[in-house]
Amino acid sequence: MIYLDNAATSWPKPPGVAEAMAGALTRAGGNPGRAGHRLSLASGHIMYDVREALAAFFGASDPLGVIFTQNATHALNLALHGLLRPGARVVCTSMEHNGLMRPLRALERAGVEVVVVPCGPDGLLPVDALAAAATPGTAVVVINHASNVTGTIAPVAEAGEVARRAGALLLVDAAQSAGVLPIDMGRMGIDLLAFAGHKGLLGPSGTGGLLLGASVDAGRLDSLIQGGTGSRSEQEVQPEDLPDKFESGTSNFVGIAGLGAGLRFVQERGVAAIRAHEMALAERLRDGLLAIGGAHGRGCCGDGPVAGGVRSGVVTVYGPVDPARRVGVVSFTVDGLSVSDVGFALDDEFGVLTRVGLHCAPAAHRTIGTLPGGTVRLAPGPFTTPAEVDKALEAIAAVIRRLR
Repeated sequence: MIYLDNAATSWPKPPGVAEAMAGALTRAGGNPGRAGHRLSLASGHIMYDVREALAAFFGASDPLGVIFTQNATHALNLALHGLLRPGARVVCTSMEHNGLMRPLRALERAGVEVVVVPCGPDGLLPVDALAAAATPGTAVVVINHASNVTGTIAPVAEAGEVARRAGALLLVDAAQSAGVLPIDMGRMGIDLLAFAGHKGLLGPSGTGGLLLGASVDAGRLDSLIQGGTGSRSEQEVQPEDLPDKFESGTSNFVGIAGLGAGLRFVQERGVAAIRAHEMALAERLRDGLLAIGGAHGRGCCGDGPVAGGVRSGVVTVYGPVDPARRVGVVSFTVDGLSVSDVGFALDDEFGVLTRVGLHCAPAAHRTIGTLPGGTVRLAPGPFTTPAEVDKALEAIAAVIRRLR
């Protein structure tokens, strides 16, 4: 089996992740923050240690501003529903995931003004268009740091400057960039950062978080869920203390222990080294796909750069040509073939696991011109090898020969 679906969930995990989770169950196991006995205290220490590590990793000022959530979608909903009221204005881009677009459309129906800035067909965001849309009085500017469809990297620091000039908060969706690209909230002007624990941070599913920057007044951010926190239990109203205000109910401390182990692996290997490894494999995939496309038929005038990427014969690869403007996500289509047929054949006949379709991001596919069919997406990870990439390319070539 060759796993090329790391943009959905990273696999395999570092060995320390399962060990940390088992250790949390066997050596801690109590309900964190709900008692004073040793097992509860041990669970609470696990959670606080990971909060501290995440705050340092992302350049956040206060570990108590690290709010644990189920995933990045949960974190985005917490930020958007907590901040935006009817009449507020929010600006986003046309490359956003449904984890952002669906809550925004729900808020739009409730009276929030949603402005979508068009990106180029390769997913690149024109900063001047963002600045024109973020007029004074805008409440929030939201930006997807790296596209899960094309890998396109957004200019987050420039967006931070745009948000500050408009008097808005900058919310960054780092689902595809956390653990893969360097992120410093203070230096990049990020006010709120939503991240997934199960992707580039190499933690288990069911983990993620929202980091609150120093400029965020947590008192103006409503909690998404209210309930027991283990604190202020004499009151029947939600406490204002961080992080309790936003973490009602029993926490997934076992998953958080695994997230901490995944983060330690990323720190030990280094974000730059992981990015270099994944980009080398992504470039190997892109070059191989274009070679396959050319071998299966060259058009009279369509080869070379196209609006959304690069075309060679029957294959089109989407996203910016410059690898510095992408993460290691490679999306492609084959003329005359459905992406579902290609993906099924790769899995069924060769054990190559990919993602096909719209990847929960119809806005991005509309931007790059692949709606409604979508693309085949290949996403190598830290444990993918060059030999696996080469075998996957051989399988793709064989599938194209048979299906065409």
